[in-house]
Amino acid sequence: MKRMDWQALAARLPLVIAAAAAPVAFPLCQMGIGSLHTLGLELILPAAVFLMGAFIILRILGYREVARLMLRGGIAGAVATLALEAVRYPGFKLGFMPGNLPELMGVLLLNRFALGPSVPSTLAGFGYHFWDGACFGIIFALLRGRASKWWAIPYALAIGVGFLGSPVVQALGVGLFGRDFGWHFAATVLTAHAAFGAALGALIELRIHGDRSQAAVGTGVATKPSSILSNGGSKE
Repeated sequence: MKRMDWQALAARLPLVIAAAAAPVAFPLCQMGIGSLHTLGLELILPAAVFLMGAFIILRILGYREVARLMLRGGIAGAVATLALEAVRYPGFKLGFMPGNLPELMGVLLLNRFALGPSVPSTLAGFGYHFWDGACFGIIFALLRGRASKWWAIPYALAIGVGFLGSPVVQALGVGLFGRDFGWHFAATVLTAHAAFGAALGALIELRIHGDRSQAAVGTGVATKPSSILSNGGSKE
């Protein structure tokens, strides 16, 4: 595994931190650090705006490699969430999960805990769920360097283990790693995240319409391959 130059890593760190904002918001909520509704307004939305603004600025300034990684990672992560759902949702319907987590997140996002789920809250919850997947994809793309794309599988499994040990699981009343609910809970979570990782690895290098190489011949548009942002990025 080839490591990324520390300067390139440091330059990308603000993007990674912004991408991590949405995934950590729900655990922070379960720790009592603000409601998810408040965190949505004060953390998730500002971080999303920052990422979108950074993507536009990076393209304008010519740092096309990093912008491309963000776009590929975001799309791959969002689509890979479908693979996670292909395991998670049947597991929920079979009783392997204590609740429908995206539905719960939507209720908390729209501050409807006392009222229960609605169509808008369920849509908001699944939107947040898929945005989380996109953010995890962006983080992987930015930190991957020249490592194999299949590192996405252990990366996703690490996310799953982190979830099982997080305040979210304890707040569901199933105990750490779901030990009070049964082995099938942890098995479903880890299988779903393995599916996410496999899909993320398969999708992360797919070309997106408009992708350009670092030195596009005949276009007259130059990227900045020698910048610390680009140093250590994946070569395709």
